[in-house]
Amino acid sequence: MRKIIVIIAVLLATASFISAQPPVAAPPSDASAAPETPQTSPQESVQENVQYGDVEGQKLLLDVYEPAKADGQLHPAVVLIHGGGWTSFDKSTMRGMGGVLARAGYVAFSVDYRLFHDSENRWPAQLDDVQHAVRWVRAHAATYQVDGEHIGAFGHSAGAQLAALLGMEDSRDNSDPGLARYSSRVEAVVDVSGPSDFTTGRDADGDTFLAAFLGGDYSHHADLWRDASPAFHASKGDAPFLIFHGTRDENVPIAQAEELVERLKQAGVPVTFMKVDDVHTFQTPGARLRLAIATVDFFNRYLKAK
Repeated sequence: MRKIIVIIAVLLATASFISAQPPVAAPPSDASAAPETPQTSPQESVQENVQYGDVEGQKLLLDVYEPAKADGQLHPAVVLIHGGGWTSFDKSTMRGMGGVLARAGYVAFSVDYRLFHDSENRWPAQLDDVQHAVRWVRAHAATYQVDGEHIGAFGHSAGAQLAALLGMEDSRDNSDPGLARYSSRVEAVVDVSGPSDFTTGRDADGDTFLAAFLGGDYSHHADLWRDASPAFHASKGDAPFLIFHGTRDENVPIAQAEELVERLKQAGVPVTFMKVDDVHTFQTPGARLRLAIATVDFFNRYLKAK
């Protein structure tokens, strides 16, 4: 996979993703993917470090981006999932998109999840956490004026793999009885620069990482690799997808996106595929602005109440 896993973490160490600005504002002029501090406006409010879970003493936190005006109406929600090769970065890299969505009338929840280090937090800890977050949002829908039947997921890179699975699979972790009655599935998915099939385009570095991360090498545990690959989960009941990918992405080849698009189409799932002439983290203002507009349009289509 052209050293997909190793390079993602290295690249994102120098440029966290995503500073897409709302369509009503000028796009950013620099190459930084996220501002140093949250940028708020009169159209949004932010609550940081809200605890949504606890795993063996490790608090799981999220940030909430809400429309500033309390209108008494329920709003659709979006769970934002950061990238970083499942090993680095945090919810703050999604502050740009959180602001975009809040100003468009959504409540956005940017979530942290357990990161893999050495033998700690192997897969599917990350999926368990983001599924837990979706259930938590539904359980606390009244608190945040959320319409619990209209929740989407947006993810970049490793976060896109997690977002994709939120639109495909129900949670297998029912250890929290207070949340077990809530669904962890979302109703729409935006997948940005995400890997979809760990069994193809493999190389030695990627295989070494994935064997440790997934808990077994491919030759003896191919089922684990397929289970973590969204392409193998495509089925008729999946949520609609917007898949957004750079044609010059050297970290997650666009063939990964193309495979997922084809599998979703074959399953009869609504899917929109958009290509941009850019790299993995979208360095050009035009690509970021296009992503922001396309994301809001997509969620408006599938999450706004009729």
